[in-house]
Amino acid sequence: MATMHSNFATFSNGAVLEPQARRTQWTAPLAVAMGSAVGAALFVMVASGPQQAAYTAQSTTTATPPTLMRTGYSSRPDTRALPPSTYAARAPALAAASDADDRAPVPQGAPAGTQPHVLWSWVLLLGVPLAWALYGLRRGLLGASPTPVSLHAVAVNAETEEEFDARKFRRSLNKTGRYSRKLQKLPESVEQMEEDGVGYSRTGLVAQMRTGDFKFAVGDVTVELAEAYGFCWGVERAVQMAYEARKTFPDSKIHVTNEIIHNPTVNNRLLEMDMSIMETTTDAKSFAGLGEGDVAVLPAFGASVQEMQALNDKKVQIVDTTCPWVSKVWNAVGSQKDADHTSIVHGKWAHEETVATVSFAGKYLVVKDMEQAEYLANYILNGGDKDEFLKYYGAEAMSAGFDPEAMLDKIGLANQTTMLKGETVAIGKLLESTMMQKFGPQNLNEHYMVMDTICDATQERQDAMYKMMETASEYDLMLVVGGFNSSNTSHLQEICEHNKVKSFWIDSADRIDVDTNTILHKMSWGELVETKEWIPAGPLKVGVTSGASTPDKAIEDVLDKLFKIKDPNFKGIDPKECAPMVSPTH
Repeated sequence: MATMHSNFATFSNGAVLEPQARRTQWTAPLAVAMGSAVGAALFVMVASGPQQAAYTAQSTTTATPPTLMRTGYSSRPDTRALPPSTYAARAPALAAASDADDRAPVPQGAPAGTQPHVLWSWVLLLGVPLAWALYGLRRGLLGASPTPVSLHAVAVNAETEEEFDARKFRRSLNKTGRYSRKLQKLPESVEQMEEDGVGYSRTGLVAQMRTGDFKFAVGDVTVELAEAYGFCWGVERAVQMAYEARKTFPDSKIHVTNEIIHNPTVNNRLLEMDMSIMETTTDAKSFAGLGEGDVAVLPAFGASVQEMQALNDKKVQIVDTTCPWVSKVWNAVGSQKDADHTSIVHGKWAHEETVATVSFAGKYLVVKDMEQAEYLANYILNGGDKDEFLKYYGAEAMSAGFDPEAMLDKIGLANQTTMLKGETVAIGKLLESTMMQKFGPQNLNEHYMVMDTICDATQERQDAMYKMMETASEYDLMLVVGGFNSSNTSHLQEICEHNKVKSFWIDSADRIDVDTNTILHKMSWGELVETKEWIPAGPLKVGVTSGASTPDKAIEDVLDKLFKIKDPNFKGIDPKECAPMVSPTH
C-alpha cells in the first residue's frame, strides 16, 4: 500500500513516488540528537570538575566570547520533483571555534564562577539536539531524498485510508492546463512521418500491394501480404502525436517515458528529433532529466498512474498518446475495483501495458496463459495450499497482500490488448464456467464480470495470419516483421510455428546480410537464431506480415534485401502514387 500526502506518496515495496515514510525521516536525526545530548552532558561533568574552583573568582569584563559558527542547509532541489537518484542529505553542522587556551576569559555578563567550558557545553547540550530535532521535523514535512518512481504500487488516501481513485485522478489532469490526449491531425506531421519512413506508405511497394490484390512479383519471387498487417490506428496515432509535440513545442525538452511503440526504427527517429527516451527497470523509472516546463510524452501502451502523478507534481506538459483501446481496459479494471471484484488480467506482468493497467485496478492477479488460468480455476473450485499458490504466480503478478482464500469469490476478466485473442476468449469461458459451477448460474453476475477489451487490431492481424495458414503449403517461407519486444508480433510468429511453417521474425532489414545470404531472426520463445542460405535457389513464394507497431517502410526495406539476394542486379521498386491509406478507427 501507499500513503498519499497531497503531492507525494510512499509504497510498501520501498520504491517511492516521493518522500519515504516520515517515521524513517525522524529516526536518524533524533537518534543523533540524543547521542549529542549525552555527549555534551558528559563533557559538562568532566569540564566543570577539577578546574571549577580556579575560575570561581575570575570576572573579566573585556573578554570576547568564542565564536559560535553554524553551517546552513545545503542547497537542495524540490524534493517533490522526483529526480532519479537519491540526493545526499547533508545535515546541518554546529561547530564551536574557541580559544586554544582552556583558561579563556569569561564573557561579559557571565555569572561569576561560570567557566567558558560549562557555558558552551550547555549551548551544545541544548543547541545540537534542538537543531537535529528541527532538521528531522523539516525532513518529515518536506520529504526525504527522492528515489525512482515505483512501477508496481497501489496508492491510498493518507487521511481516510480509502483507495486512491486512479481514473478520477487521470480525468483531473484535464483541468491542469498541462495535459493533452487529443490528436491535432496536422497534415505536415503526416507528411513528415512518411518522409521519415515511420508512417503509411503512399508510393512504395506496400502501398502498391495494398491497392492491388496484396501480391507482387519480382523475377521468380512472388510476395503475398497479409490482408491485415502493420501499423494499427492506436500506434499510428501515438507516433503522429509525438511528431506534433515536437512541432508544438519546438524549443522544449521532450522526454518519452518509454519507447513510444515497440519498433526500433520509430524510436531511433524520435531520438534524431532531439527527444529522449527514459530508461526503465523492472521495478522503477527515473525522471532525472525532467524539469518544470519540459514535455513528457506517454507511449501508446500507456503509463502507470504513479508515473502520471509524478509528472503532474513536476509541472511538466503531458502529451498522453495512450491508445483508447488500452484506456478501455483501464476502465474495465476500474469498474471491477468499484464492484469489489478481483481483476484477473490475461497478460504478462512485466509488459508496460499490463504494468499500467494494474495501477488502475484494486485487487488483481495476472495470468499469462491457459495453464495458469486452469491452476486458478482449480484453486477456486477445490482450494489448495495458499503458500504454493503465491509462489506459483509470484509476487510481481499480484496486488500487494493478495490473499487467494479471501479474494477469489468475486472476479472480473481483463486483458493485455496484444495477447492472443483466442486464448483470452478461452480463459474467459473457463472462468465463467468456474464461477457458475461454484456459485450457481443464478448468482453468476454477482461473482463474475467481463467486458469486451480485446483490441480489434490485434484480432484482425491474427485472423489474417490464420487465414494464410489455411494455405500454408503454398508458401516456401513466411516473413514476420516487427520489434523484438513487441508482444503482438511474437504471437504472429507463434502462429507460424504452431502450424509448422518455416518463418523468420526480424525487427528490421539490418538483420539480413545480402552478401552472405544470412539472417538473424527470433523465435517466439525469445531465442535469437542465425540461419545461413535462408533464401533457396529457384522460384519462391513468400508470405509477409508485420506487427501492429511496424511502419510500412520496414516491410519494404526487408523485401528489397530479399529481392537483392535473389537478383544482385535488383535496383529497387519504382515509386507509384497510390490512393492514400484510410486511417482505420481501431
